[in-house]
Amino acid sequence: MAAAAAMTVLVAAALLPALLPRAAEAAVGVNWGTVSAHRMPSTVVVDLLRANGTAKVKLFDADPADLRALAGSGVLVMVGIRNEALAGIAASPAAADAWVAQNVSRYVASSGGVDIRYIAVGNEPFLTSYQGQFQSYVLPAMTNIQQSLMKANLASYIKLVVPCNADAYQSASVPSQGIFRPDLTQIMTQLAAFLSTTGAPFVVNIYPFLSLYQNSDFPQDYAFFDGSSHPVVDGSNIYYNAFDGNFDTLVSALSKIGYGQLPIAIGELGWPTEGAPSANLATARAFNQGLINHVLSNKGTPLRPGVPPTDVYLFSLVDEGQKSILPGNFERHWGVFSFDGQAKYPLNLGLGSPVLKNARDVPYLSPRWCVANPGQNLNHVGNHLKLACTMADCTTLYYGGLCNAIGDKGNISYAFNSYYQLQKQDAKSCDFDGLGMITYLDPSIGECRFLVGIDDRRALAMSSYSDSPSPASCGLWLMTIWVFVWFTIMGSF
Repeated sequence: MAAAAAMTVLVAAALLPALLPRAAEAAVGVNWGTVSAHRMPSTVVVDLLRANGTAKVKLFDADPADLRALAGSGVLVMVGIRNEALAGIAASPAAADAWVAQNVSRYVASSGGVDIRYIAVGNEPFLTSYQGQFQSYVLPAMTNIQQSLMKANLASYIKLVVPCNADAYQSASVPSQGIFRPDLTQIMTQLAAFLSTTGAPFVVNIYPFLSLYQNSDFPQDYAFFDGSSHPVVDGSNIYYNAFDGNFDTLVSALSKIGYGQLPIAIGELGWPTEGAPSANLATARAFNQGLINHVLSNKGTPLRPGVPPTDVYLFSLVDEGQKSILPGNFERHWGVFSFDGQAKYPLNLGLGSPVLKNARDVPYLSPRWCVANPGQNLNHVGNHLKLACTMADCTTLYYGGLCNAIGDKGNISYAFNSYYQLQKQDAKSCDFDGLGMITYLDPSIGECRFLVGIDDRRALAMSSYSDSPSPASCGLWLMTIWVFVWFTIMGSF
């Protein structure tokens, strides 16, 4: 009987790879941000990832609902430690143990669990605007988390990384002159040593869009991948796009501190669809498709020919309507999909089809909208508009937005509806002193879509459903029982 039980375990282990979902083959992953008042259920988002063959996803935290939904999906996951948590983890090995136990071990320990490959220790913690606020905590936090992973026997499988903004390095003119910021040279040398020892890549976020947005003299064609009439000549190397130039500036900076061969991954890279003169559906599609084609070609860059980044994560999967707009209105419009998982433009992810699949089973609120009452004088609507657009997202109404040209009454209706949906269609939220009215006729105008919000109660119920065992784990359990019974019967002869 003991031999039969032992054989049961061995056979079950051998069958495990066949029972678990396999990660789809895709060249790029995506960032899954959640700063939104209208969040799809995590299960719907994971189904969206799988439907489009997205094999890798980068999270900015370790949200339990998201991780439960990812269990058994076959998607390779990067979870994140928020910057605000770094100080506590850096100061306490026990805090690191608790974080790993709560956010990693509990999800990877069981069959059909979450395939966590990376932990991001902070997010752009060396950003210039932080003025060193998190800088001293990064390496101690990494050290403590690494020790916690070792205790949990996960250190050989899960790697620690630090997503860095490209402002961590600089160049006077050409990529070969790339160096790290003087205030970061020491810590970057220590970070590179840590990454090299553990076999993890240096993760950097590169945004040619921001270079174009912030500099009126930046050549627009240099931001894309179709070649440029303003190439950068660096000795024998010629750069025809900003991505390659920025990437090799980092390669040069790493070389100067003795780690020129360290693998590099791209943590964030994308293009918004509105909110700035150069942000629209056409430019977003051109940039992201160009990027994917560039990565798929395996050409690499002049300083790393034939060696593309180890990972590339598009920014972003969906729009996030509550992100800060201090950098610009475009911050809420980076998504390849709208907030509710509807593809904004065709994109070939390298799987052969340029048609993205939309999210299914989105739990919308009822199909009704709030619009300006045509029978009322709207001359004194200013305060109501201020309230609506302070609370809800009205960025699409401004210059560079898809709804910028719908007229004054259209603007009022859009603002009213955005607030009404934010308030989950509470009838009182459409009053506006009698200036608003509820309609059951979709008021969308051309490309300007008047949204219908997400039903939070239904979304919560759908996310709670993800607590049920995954099909993969159920299949494994049933197969284990079957094998056990078979060997028990055979052992009786």
